[in-house]
Amino acid sequence: MTAPMIAILDDEPQIRQMLSEALGDAGFRTACFARATEFEAALPRTAPDVCLVDLGLPDRDGLALVHRLALESGASIIIISGRAQVQDRVTGLELGADDYIIKPFDPAEVVARVRARLRKARDSGGAVKSARFEGWTAYFDRYLLMSPDGVEVPFSHAEGEVLRLFLESPKRLISRTQMQETLGGAAGESFDRAMDVRISRLRTKLGEDPRNPRLIKTIYGAGYIFLGDVVWD
Repeated sequence: MTAPMIAILDDEPQIRQMLSEALGDAGFRTACFARATEFEAALPRTAPDVCLVDLGLPDRDGLALVHRLALESGASIIIISGRAQVQDRVTGLELGADDYIIKPFDPAEVVARVRARLRKARDSGGAVKSARFEGWTAYFDRYLLMSPDGVEVPFSHAEGEVLRLFLESPKRLISRTQMQETLGGAAGESFDRAMDVRISRLRTKLGEDPRNPRLIKTIYGAGYIFLGDVVWD
């Protein structure tokens, strides 16, 4: 069985070497890049399972790259950055990252976070790839929603995790604690705000009235309920 591929994008050579050695010792394959352009050029042939992305890149805005990866790649995305403000973490998660690690870090923590993302992907790997609800179809292998009118609406990897969670538990309350335990990441303000944004974006993509959403209901102080009937294919 081929070991998972971890792509490392960071312009600091010592960071790349430290991560590559730690991940290699843990049994992973790695590919290291110092610039976004070489990273993007190598993506088709590298096909990483997880991307570790620094935000302070010399040739590209790191957040813009994260957003593109979230929409176009099936890989999990972990930001590794020296930007420690809550708003930086929230923005990164809003744009589609699955996790956010602040520099300086212990390489063992990065390995543990990578394993957690791979374990989650493996646990859902045998799951059904599409679901139908209220005239919509969600294709999780293509990161795509098909509207009742046949319009294709893409969603990010992170948005897809939230949508799958709702569709797997329709008409049942999902608390913030359940979301954090299922989706991973550190509980706290940045996680809560990131979930709010992902749910808001899903509502927009589903054509929901933000003042009176029909499918994804907020139960204030408790969590969320998805009210549609769901059929998994």
